Amino acid sequence: MNTQQFLQLAIDLARTNVKEKGGRPFGAVIVRNGEVVATGVNTVLETKDPTDHAEMRAIREASRVLGSELLSDCEIYASGEPCPMCQGAIQRADLKAVYYASLKELAMEAKVVPAGSNPNIPFQYIEMVNGSEPFELWTKRKENME
Repeated sequence: MNTQQFLQLAIDLARTNVKEKGGRPFGAVIVRNGEVVATGVNTVLETKDPTDHAEMRAIREASRVLGSELLSDCEIYASGEPCPMCQGAIQRADLKAVYYASLKELAMEAKVVPAGSNPNIPFQYIEMVNGSEPFELWTKRKENME
Protein backbone atom coordinates (compact mmCIF):
# COMPACT_ATOMS: atom_id res chain seq x y z
CA MET A 1 0.00 0.00 0.00
CA ASN A 2 1.08 3.59 -0.52
CA THR A 3 0.53 6.87 1.35
CA GLN A 4 -2.81 7.60 -0.32
CA GLN A 5 -4.08 4.10 0.41
CA PHE A 6 -3.16 4.32 4.09
CA LEU A 7 -4.81 7.75 4.28
CA GLN A 8 -7.89 6.31 2.58
CA LEU A 9 -8.00 3.60 5.25
CA ALA A 10 -7.93 6.31 7.94
CA ILE A 11 -10.74 8.16 6.15
CA ASP A 12 -12.76 4.94 5.86
CA LEU A 13 -12.34 4.31 9.59
CA ALA A 14 -13.52 7.87 10.31
CA ARG A 15 -16.50 7.52 7.98
CA THR A 16 -17.54 4.22 9.58
CA ASN A 17 -17.11 5.74 13.03
CA VAL A 18 -19.58 8.50 12.17
CA LYS A 19 -22.11 6.43 10.21
CA GLU A 20 -22.21 3.24 12.28
CA LYS A 21 -21.06 4.24 15.74
CA GLY A 22 -22.14 7.87 16.02
CA GLY A 23 -18.57 8.89 16.81
CA ARG A 24 -16.52 11.86 15.73
CA PRO A 25 -15.01 11.83 12.21
CA PHE A 26 -11.46 10.78 13.03
CA GLY A 27 -9.54 7.63 12.15
CA ALA A 28 -5.85 6.76 12.43
CA VAL A 29 -3.59 4.03 11.10
CA ILE A 30 -0.08 3.15 12.28
CA VAL A 31 2.16 1.48 9.74
CA ARG A 32 5.53 -0.24 10.08
CA ASN A 33 7.47 -1.43 7.05
CA GLY A 34 4.40 -1.08 4.84
CA GLU A 35 2.17 -3.15 7.14
CA VAL A 36 -0.71 -1.90 9.28
CA VAL A 37 0.19 -2.39 12.94
CA ALA A 38 -2.77 -0.65 14.59
CA THR A 39 -5.83 1.46 13.91
CA GLY A 40 -7.97 3.73 16.03
CA VAL A 41 -11.09 5.85 15.89
CA ASN A 42 -12.24 8.72 18.08
CA THR A 43 -14.46 7.32 20.87
CA VAL A 44 -14.71 10.43 23.06
CA LEU A 45 -18.52 10.62 22.77
CA GLU A 46 -18.86 6.96 23.76
CA THR A 47 -16.34 6.83 26.60
CA LYS A 48 -16.61 10.46 27.80
CA ASP A 49 -12.79 10.35 27.94
CA PRO A 50 -11.41 13.53 26.35
CA THR A 51 -8.15 11.73 25.49
CA ASP A 52 -9.81 8.96 23.48
CA HIS A 53 -8.75 10.35 20.11
CA ALA A 54 -8.08 8.13 17.10
CA GLU A 55 -4.34 8.81 17.16
CA MET A 56 -4.08 8.10 20.89
CA ARG A 57 -5.95 4.82 20.54
CA ALA A 58 -3.79 3.77 17.57
CA ILE A 59 -0.58 4.65 19.46
CA ARG A 60 -1.72 2.67 22.51
CA GLU A 61 -2.57 -0.34 20.36
CA ALA A 62 0.68 -0.17 18.35
CA SER A 63 2.72 0.07 21.55
CA ARG A 64 0.90 -2.96 22.94
CA VAL A 65 1.30 -4.98 19.73
CA LEU A 66 4.98 -4.09 19.29
CA GLY A 67 5.83 -4.23 22.99
CA SER A 68 7.45 -0.80 23.02
CA GLU A 69 6.59 2.75 24.00
CA LEU A 70 8.79 3.97 21.14
CA LEU A 71 7.42 3.61 17.62
CA SER A 72 10.48 5.05 15.86
CA ASP A 73 10.14 2.82 12.83
CA CYS A 74 6.43 3.57 12.36
CA GLU A 75 4.40 6.27 10.66
CA ILE A 76 0.88 7.44 11.40
CA TYR A 77 -1.85 8.27 8.90
CA ALA A 78 -4.78 10.31 10.19
CA SER A 79 -8.05 11.38 8.63
CA GLY A 80 -7.65 14.82 10.21
CA GLU A 81 -4.79 17.02 11.36
CA PRO A 82 -3.72 15.81 14.82
CA CYS A 83 -4.59 18.10 17.74
CA PRO A 84 -1.88 19.39 20.10
CA MET A 85 -2.44 16.49 22.54
CA CYS A 86 -2.06 13.93 19.78
CA GLN A 87 0.94 15.77 18.36
CA GLY A 88 2.56 15.51 21.79
CA ALA A 89 1.85 11.77 21.97
CA ILE A 90 3.19 11.30 18.43
CA GLN A 91 6.40 13.07 19.40
CA ARG A 92 6.66 11.14 22.68
CA ALA A 93 6.22 7.84 20.81
CA ASP A 94 8.89 9.02 18.34
CA LEU A 95 6.90 8.16 15.21
CA LYS A 96 9.01 8.92 12.14
CA ALA A 97 6.30 10.58 10.01
CA VAL A 98 2.76 11.95 10.17
CA TYR A 99 0.37 12.19 7.22
CA TYR A 100 -3.15 13.62 7.43
CA ALA A 101 -6.00 14.07 4.97
CA SER A 102 -7.79 17.20 6.22
CA LEU A 103 -6.81 20.44 7.92
CA LYS A 104 -7.85 21.38 11.48
CA GLU A 105 -9.84 24.31 10.08
CA LEU A 106 -12.28 21.83 8.54
CA ALA A 107 -12.90 20.23 11.95
CA MET A 108 -13.36 23.68 13.48
CA GLU A 109 -15.83 24.73 10.77
CA ALA A 110 -17.77 21.49 11.26
CA LYS A 111 -17.85 22.23 15.00
CA VAL A 112 -16.39 18.81 15.75
CA VAL A 113 -14.23 20.25 18.51
CA PRO A 114 -16.17 21.46 21.58
CA ALA A 115 -16.07 25.19 22.22
CA GLY A 116 -15.04 24.73 25.87
CA SER A 117 -11.32 25.08 25.21
CA ASN A 118 -9.68 27.38 27.76
CA PRO A 119 -6.16 28.45 26.73
CA ASN A 120 -5.76 30.42 29.96
CA ILE A 121 -5.77 27.58 32.50
CA PRO A 122 -3.03 28.46 35.00
CA PHE A 123 -0.18 25.96 35.36
CA GLN A 124 1.80 26.66 38.51
CA TYR A 125 4.93 25.06 39.93
CA ILE A 126 4.76 24.59 43.71
CA GLU A 127 8.08 23.63 45.27
CA MET A 128 7.79 20.62 47.57
CA VAL A 129 10.56 19.25 49.78
CA ASN A 130 10.12 15.73 48.40
CA GLY A 131 9.02 16.74 44.89
CA SER A 132 12.13 15.23 43.30
CA GLU A 133 11.96 11.94 45.22
CA PRO A 134 10.13 9.91 42.53
CA PHE A 135 12.77 10.96 39.98
CA GLU A 136 15.61 10.06 42.36
CA LEU A 137 14.01 6.63 42.89
CA TRP A 138 13.71 6.19 39.14
CA THR A 139 17.38 7.08 38.61
CA LYS A 140 18.49 4.60 41.30
CA ARG A 141 16.23 1.91 39.86
CA LYS A 142 17.66 2.47 36.39
CA GLU A 143 21.23 2.32 37.71
CA ASN A 144 20.45 -0.99 39.44
CA MET A 145 19.02 -2.41 36.22
CA GLU A 146 22.13 -1.63 34.16
